[in-house]
Amino acid sequence: MQQVDVAIVGGGPAGSSAGRAAARAGADAVVIEKGVPREDREDLGPDSTDAAGILDYWVDIMDLDEPIPEWVKLRELSGADFLGPNESVALNDTGIESSYPNFGFTVQRARLDDWLRERAENAGAEYRVGTGVRSVETDLTGSPTHTLTLKDGTEIRATHLVLADGPQRTITGQVLSEYLAEGVFEERMASPKVNHIAYQEYREFPEELFEPDRIKFWWGAMPGHTAYPWVFPNDGTVARVGLTMPIGLDLDTVENREDYVLLRPEDERVPSGKVYIERLIDWLYPEYDADDFPLVGDRGKRGGTETYPISSTRPIESPTAANIAVVGGAMGATSAFHEGGDHVAIRTGKIAGRLAGLDAMRAYNTEWREAIGDEVRRNVAFADMVVGYGPSDWDRVFGIISSVMDDGGFTPRDAVKTGISGAKLFGSYKKTKYRYRGPRVCQIREEEYTV
Repeated sequence: MQQVDVAIVGGGPAGSSAGRAAARAGADAVVIEKGVPREDREDLGPDSTDAAGILDYWVDIMDLDEPIPEWVKLRELSGADFLGPNESVALNDTGIESSYPNFGFTVQRARLDDWLRERAENAGAEYRVGTGVRSVETDLTGSPTHTLTLKDGTEIRATHLVLADGPQRTITGQVLSEYLAEGVFEERMASPKVNHIAYQEYREFPEELFEPDRIKFWWGAMPGHTAYPWVFPNDGTVARVGLTMPIGLDLDTVENREDYVLLRPEDERVPSGKVYIERLIDWLYPEYDADDFPLVGDRGKRGGTETYPISSTRPIESPTAANIAVVGGAMGATSAFHEGGDHVAIRTGKIAGRLAGLDAMRAYNTEWREAIGDEVRRNVAFADMVVGYGPSDWDRVFGIISSVMDDGGFTPRDAVKTGISGAKLFGSYKKTKYRYRGPRVCQIREEEYTV
């Protein structure tokens, strides 16, 4: 049996960052990654699927000690466009102070993961890929110890356990359920209940339509809470065209179905991601044929396409008394508004790894809230505000915002300039965000664990 100081389940951004930080703190650390094949990666690695855009202030949240290399980046961004059925907002400034000079950039996500893995290995962490974790048993007698049984039958014993298995939470659910009242984890964090599902395709665009420096989101085009399609510029004239939507949405519960441009009267169930994207292209570019946007088969997970879960729930605290930390998507630190959470994954992984390496895990919940608490509250508040929004509501909000924008930047306080409607919008945001101050943003608190 292998004995280590820190065992990390999952080798994505959070897991690799935890492994590197633990090793740099002097710990013997191992990162366990089951590994999945991809068209755009030669070797096995983590799932590596999200829309892969990094905003300017996310760079500061990640708290990396070196810049993301140019070979990982794809495009520098000048802004983002948020489009409703009739109103739109062109955002050229995130409105949040940042050290990064541009609006942000897109990355090749598999390269980002491989770079983070390289950093972890260079620091001295072992990165074991090709077998997943089957089970974890914890002995709380004296100092906690964790015995991980891998799917290949090998065992690893660790003093500290970092759970970085992403929004599906396969091992996280198994481990945390041991310390919670029956059904609590399943009710609050089960993937089918609290996650969104995303689907994207790599499409070659006609050169005259390709916008290399802007990301685009369409709100109110499809039903579902925080459901939206997007276009992200990739390399050359290739863009990632995708969408995110709730899991298990029943069309019979959708009011005013005729208002959603991506639905059809004959739809008996929510269209597939493939159908949604075909309709999106037809709607946006009616003078072109689908053949003008061919799939690029050597990208993504398989044949130029990929499907993946997005954690879209409020975060949870970790049972640190058991020397356990949950990080990144597994802890719900991301949001459907992010369309990716690499920045909070990297930061929470780094915090957990460093504290595990220093044998100081009890500080983890306090430290991650201080580091990313405002980012999490901001996104949770926005997500709460738009519950029940339909197409006309998005037009109303975008109309309020665009009426006061003159420099491509907007903050919630600007909404007050528009009068009563704007004041109500701003007041709702502030009230919701205040409700989630401090540990209140967490839907499972540390005191709920029995350790």
